[in-house]
Amino acid sequence: MSASPSGSLWAPALAELERGLLQRDVAARVLLLAAIAGEHVLLLGPPGTAKSELARRLQRLLPGARYFERLLTRFTVPEELFGPLSLRALEEDRYERLTDGYLPAAEVVFLDEVFKANSAILNTLLGLLHERQFDNGSQRLAVPLRCLVGASNEQPQDDSLLAFYDRFLLRVPVLPVDDAHFSQLLTDPPASLVDVPPAAQLAPQQLQALREQAATVALGEPVLDHLMAARQQASQSDHPVSDRRWRQLVALLQVQAASQQAERVQPWDLWLLPFVLASGPAEVPAWREWFLHRVARIEPVLIDGLERAVQAFEQQLDIERRAPADVQDDSAGKLALARAIAGPDAARDDMVRITSQRAERHFSRIHITARVAQCEALLQQLETLHNDTQTLARQIVTEARAHAWLPPSWRDTICDQHTARCDRLRSWLQRLHIARDGFAQLPVSAEAPSSEPAPVTWSAD
Repeated sequence: MSASPSGSLWAPALAELERGLLQRDVAARVLLLAAIAGEHVLLLGPPGTAKSELARRLQRLLPGARYFERLLTRFTVPEELFGPLSLRALEEDRYERLTDGYLPAAEVVFLDEVFKANSAILNTLLGLLHERQFDNGSQRLAVPLRCLVGASNEQPQDDSLLAFYDRFLLRVPVLPVDDAHFSQLLTDPPASLVDVPPAAQLAPQQLQALREQAATVALGEPVLDHLMAARQQASQSDHPVSDRRWRQLVALLQVQAASQQAERVQPWDLWLLPFVLASGPAEVPAWREWFLHRVARIEPVLIDGLERAVQAFEQQLDIERRAPADVQDDSAGKLALARAIAGPDAARDDMVRITSQRAERHFSRIHITARVAQCEALLQQLETLHNDTQTLARQIVTEARAHAWLPPSWRDTICDQHTARCDRLRSWLQRLHIARDGFAQLPVSAEAPSSEPAPVTWSAD
């Protein structure tokens, strides 16, 4: 499946971010949307998972954007990030830094091991990330920062770091390549550095126009309902979501909708929720399931009782096929005798077959008609459910494929889940058709008891 639907304005940029990287569709989309919206991103994962590579590629998508990168340790000093002190300013009793070429002058910043910095650096970054301003001596200067990408092996455990951690609106787990893609990781050639095609570059005026357009995008009742449900979900956790974060989320959703020329935010835009509302990587899977259940409609459907119903009819048919003839009939004894005397002589097979048929229990027309009718009733229920499920699957898959930002790995999961559910119902329908035909073909006898059989029952639990 392609990285994004054909015709998407952002498809070339996404392709450049993902080029040669396996299983980075989520991180690439979050990173690009953050840069478009002017938000900051935290990539959480072990070393060697392409966190720094993604940040460097992002800078190359922004022509002319100044880039700053640094690995932080507890020994890092402010001068390494914010620039050295100006000796000339000191001579004039002013405490100012020379920021040119350092973080305050950069538009895209990558800070590796961002939580290992000391408190002096983190306190300065705290204001810089939120207010886009830098205190340089007695002056408070606006900074051109568009997006700061932080990276860490894990989320901070120290409570003193939580305020800084919260400044990253988007927090994305970046895991090693899984077993299914391991062979491809070993055999694919490394991605080479190539010139970014013009179509993939994001011009500043283009981004500014998009942000202005995003301010006019409405939320709409369906999205508001989902967000209300998400707030209730978040309130049940130990890490409530702040009002500021909710407002930032809405602004981000508006930017995403505007990038698709939409007049209002759509439920599918909510795929970003796990990376905004989860307090850490451990909560992301649960929020992802929340989105897949509510928007992609792959929540478990209580249809197992129907499978047990199909099994009950199959078992009942097997019982009735194997039922011996009535006690008054001596066909069973005749069958045993026929088998004993037949031996290997093929000419006597007909005698065994004829005698076997006589040893089977025969049923009345009323009994067979009732069994077929019972099957038909369940068949009608299953066919209705199967048709409704197919209709829903077509709708959901069409909507998922039409959304330019939904990660392909999520899209594949959604399509697979709906296809599997339809296949499961189709299989039950086929089995029940076979059972119905089996009841219809039971041997008939006018002498058999003509009472209607008790309905086939099964447990719905």
